[in-house]
Amino acid sequence: MSSKFATKIMDNNKIIGRWLLIGVAMLVIQVLLGGITRLTGSGLSITEWKPLLGAIPPMNAVEWNQLFQLYQEKTGQFKYLNNDFTLSDFKFIFFWEWMHREWARLISVVFLIPFIYFIYKKMITKEMIPKLIGLFILGAAQGLIGWIMVASGLNDQNLYVTHITLAAHFISAMVLICFTYWFALSLLISKNDTLYNSSIKKWTIGVLIVLFFQLMYGAFMAGLKAATVAPTWPSINGDYYPSVVSSESWIKHPINVHFFHRTIAYLLILLIGIWYVKALKIKDSTLFNKYKWVPLGFVFVQVLLGIFTVLASTHLTRNGFGLFEYLAQAHQLIAMFLVLSFVWVLSIFKKRKA
Repeated sequence: MSSKFATKIMDNNKIIGRWLLIGVAMLVIQVLLGGITRLTGSGLSITEWKPLLGAIPPMNAVEWNQLFQLYQEKTGQFKYLNNDFTLSDFKFIFFWEWMHREWARLISVVFLIPFIYFIYKKMITKEMIPKLIGLFILGAAQGLIGWIMVASGLNDQNLYVTHITLAAHFISAMVLICFTYWFALSLLISKNDTLYNSSIKKWTIGVLIVLFFQLMYGAFMAGLKAATVAPTWPSINGDYYPSVVSSESWIKHPINVHFFHRTIAYLLILLIGIWYVKALKIKDSTLFNKYKWVPLGFVFVQVLLGIFTVLASTHLTRNGFGLFEYLAQAHQLIAMFLVLSFVWVLSIFKKRKA
């Protein structure tokens, strides 16, 4: 392989890697928009799935009233919670759900148009094709899971989408974000910055597994509004081991979900602390040495935000945004950064060649 050809491949990889990073940033924003949609109670305001035609918002009073009527007819949320809503109130919650879906459409455009261009310019290698197909499948699955989630709340029994489908939607989004980020880093990080250390790599994988369980319980917390049932810390309404742990469901009972979410957080502090001690012994990569403190910093900020969010849950607002909602969004954002910091670590530590 000539040096000129090798340089061209490296330049193409950098371009595609940066394109993927733009996708990661847009996906993170999409998750935050989903959080706003959930916190403002907006998720059930659009009762139909129209991937293309739904891009155009209502253009006149007749269309607005038609959509408002569908919301009134199809959701228990309106019948039992928001039956005092005016059309103006409906427009507020409609905006956030529409924006969430519109941003997803924009992500599709940002993915598709450059993808076609890269193919035309023959910038995509054979090694990239399976990963790009994986991105497409994960993205399509995310949209489908999102609609299944919305559909779970279009009845007279549920005031919101179910916490199980909410967790599935969030976890699938995080899988997509992590895969896209890992793919981008595989194209951007120089081989000179990579390392081999089986011990810390195994610890990193272990921490990521625990983190995904924590993310799942965080979504359960959000779906069940479990922060509001125990707005205390360090105890849970005076208990450190609630009695319902032994008698009620670990994934459906709000107190149990709250207990396990806190417990996993404490476990993560311990695991990441041990991980950091191991990382301190590694001196071979300038890149890793410069940023290996980041995961430890993120986990402490995340735990503090979790505590403040729980304490502020007494200030929960109805279909609006206040202190609790801002803290909850920050908590979600740092959670994503924490996960991505360990994906970055995985991209640094490679397998030793035989």
